[in-house]
Amino acid sequence: MSPSFLCRRVGSLANVGKMFEISRTPIHLLQNTQLLIFRSFSSPKQHSFTVSYLINSCGLSPETAISASRNIQFETPERADSVLALLRNYGCTNTHISKIVRRFPRLLTADADKTLLPKLEFFHSVGFSGPELASIVIANPQILKRSLENHVIPCYNFLKSVVMVNGNIVRALNKSYWLAGQSLQSTVAPNISILKENGVSMSNISFLVTCHPSAVSQNNKKFRRSVKMVTEMGFNPKSVSFVKAVQVLVEMGESMWERKMEVYRQWGLTDDQIMSMFRLDPLCMNSSARKISSVVDFLVNKMDWEPAAIARYPTVILRSLEKKIIPRCSVVKVLQMKGLVKKELCLSFLSSSETTFFNRFVVKYEQDVPELLNVYQGKMGISELGLVSEKGDNTVVASQLHSSK
Repeated sequence: MSPSFLCRRVGSLANVGKMFEISRTPIHLLQNTQLLIFRSFSSPKQHSFTVSYLINSCGLSPETAISASRNIQFETPERADSVLALLRNYGCTNTHISKIVRRFPRLLTADADKTLLPKLEFFHSVGFSGPELASIVIANPQILKRSLENHVIPCYNFLKSVVMVNGNIVRALNKSYWLAGQSLQSTVAPNISILKENGVSMSNISFLVTCHPSAVSQNNKKFRRSVKMVTEMGFNPKSVSFVKAVQVLVEMGESMWERKMEVYRQWGLTDDQIMSMFRLDPLCMNSSARKISSVVDFLVNKMDWEPAAIARYPTVILRSLEKKIIPRCSVVKVLQMKGLVKKELCLSFLSSSETTFFNRFVVKYEQDVPELLNVYQGKMGISELGLVSEKGDNTVVASQLHSSK
């Protein structure tokens, strides 16, 4: 059926659409007439086979299979079977395949030998196999349909020159940016040169490229300005905090920066104190304004810490309020009320490892307070221990403190 014929039969198509309950989008809004033909006249049998295949051969749920079938239709399994067999030959498990197909169902219609095999062979030749190779494909299945010579190999070679080891390359490739089709030499290389010019070590550059690739893909002028600002703030270019600060500044607009500054100011912190926090841990400005306010509100109003004390340990802003701050503070509050730890305890306990905190505050005092583990796990509150704080506030209970967010 030709596009010209389609245009002459718009009225008929409207009726067909009603019969098969296809999209009622007005015909003049659809720019791709061939796509319309494909979707409009795919048979119920074809749709049913596709959904069944996605469920039985790819492990998709019925709901996900139906959703995926809107983007892919086929009546025979041969090509899809070849794709799945190839993926399995290169170490992909059924779980991997399910994730890959869920993210990019159209991969099933690719030519396994001509399109997919060359990329898989290349990754295998440079040392990727099994779970590593699977994780790359899961993160970005489209990479298997990109040009090997013009994209995949140049991308790998560039990353190899910067992050050096395959483990970091896997992490970098798992960031979708690297597969967006941009030229790494024109977008990323100039920004890396700026970092080198300012004395940033290759290990820290590798960290930034691996963990925050979107930061080094920013506009060159904006990136240079951010590096200059970080330098003027007094960051040491040899420290990892330097590139963390660059990442925060280059990815945050001025209005958002000012909004977060204002949140800290509302809690009585001066600009100098806020900048000191940023120098200690730049990521304290990465949290949302709501998260910042929730954490500070809890520590000030429930735990009686001064905002200035919080400013000395900005890493606490990054911790989960419900999963880490509330459980640990509940334990510390009980110990303070029993006189087992000093009330002026510094906030470093919120940054310690799980094992360190557990041994230092739960195991150490379990003989004095047998219920401490239950308090830590949120199964028991202070009121159940018969404890009342000096303010008469006995609400430091895990289940009740969740409402303080």
